Amino acid sequence: MSLLLAGETPESLNVRRAAKLTAWLGIAYSLLVLASYYMLSIAPKPSSSDEEYLAFYDSDEKRVILFAGLYLMPFAGIAFMWFIVMLRAWIRRTASRVDDLFSSVQLVSGIVYLALFLTAAAAISVLSAGGGSPEAAIDPSTKRQFTQMGWGLVVVFAMRMAAIFVITTSTLGRRHRFLPQWFVVLGYLVGAFLLLSANTAPFLILVLPGWTLLLGLLLLARARSLPTTVVPKASSPSDDGA
Repeated sequence: MSLLLAGETPESLNVRRAAKLTAWLGIAYSLLVLASYYMLSIAPKPSSSDEEYLAFYDSDEKRVILFAGLYLMPFAGIAFMWFIVMLRAWIRRTASRVDDLFSSVQLVSGIVYLALFLTAAAAISVLSAGGGSPEAAIDPSTKRQFTQMGWGLVVVFAMRMAAIFVITTSTLGRRHRFLPQWFVVLGYLVGAFLLLSANTAPFLILVLPGWTLLLGLLLLARARSLPTTVVPKASSPSDDGA
């Protein structure tokens, strides 16, 4: 018994499923980041006193929460990795032409953001593994340096890569018309804010997950309205010369 709807082809059904999978991966990444951000946010900030650092790393309960964030963060990274790859593949499958420049920049910026994101999370939380052990005791100034490095990586460098990812995705959405105009404009505003903002507040980490969550919900809502035929992939110059 066929499960296809009227006018539906196996290829179009696969495109719809790809859109839904892409959406759920983006939503999973967003929710995992929110959870891990809460866990990592309890760590002392660079401006915290030495006494606060010592009190925090002497508390087994707080270190366990922070260490849990360290282990949860890679799953957020894995979800984001699959999300950017699926999003790129889905756009290239449904687009009327191959947009190699923006598609490649989108992928590279997503990968660099992910690498910086995971490195920052490790720097912030890695000391929690042995913080309560007398043999692994580390002075507060060293712990502060790890914290400063972690927050610097994520709110200064990773956010710039996130800005490029948002801008290129919004541009592809505008060119290939798979995103509504208001969301494209929102993406440009979000990208400009992340790229140009001099703010180094930790809440910046939540901007990309918030935008990705909204993108995932949009893709879920629009999955059923995708075309029932797949537009053939445009040939690249290398194909023409073959």
